[in-house]
Amino acid sequence: MERQLHEHLQQLLEPAAAAVGCELLGIEFQIQGHRPVLRLFIDRDEGITLEDCERVSHQASGVLDVEDPIRSHYALEVSSPGLDRPLFKEAHFARFTGQLARVKLLKAIAGRRNFTGRLRGVHDGKVRMEVEEEIVEFEVDQIDKARLVPEL
Repeated sequence: MERQLHEHLQQLLEPAAAAVGCELLGIEFQIQGHRPVLRLFIDRDEGITLEDCERVSHQASGVLDVEDPIRSHYALEVSSPGLDRPLFKEAHFARFTGQLARVKLLKAIAGRRNFTGRLRGVHDGKVRMEVEEEIVEFEVDQIDKARLVPEL
């Protein structure tokens, strides 16, 4: 999904989630089989229930029907972040400093796009990670996807 559409969807749907007491963590748009899927990740301090997902889905559907930002057919899914929580914003990386994460970059740095390591903070828009006993940094804007890695 192009960045401009992604940001537009985030702005449209954050109030829909907030209206029912949830935070919209982020959005993914993927093609699964032949059907595009718009996935919303939501959270609350108390955790997410199926009813929360249903309420956000209802609110988001109304906004999407009126605004019609995606011209093609797609499925809407609303989900909790789960144990392998996706990280979308600078604040998410800061919040989970010390946790193990997997990051995929839009463009390679030193020949690599995929990094797994411990988050070591965020400073001036750059995420710091300890990967194989070295600290690497990359701009938040250069991250394609990031998720926590559950440690059992």
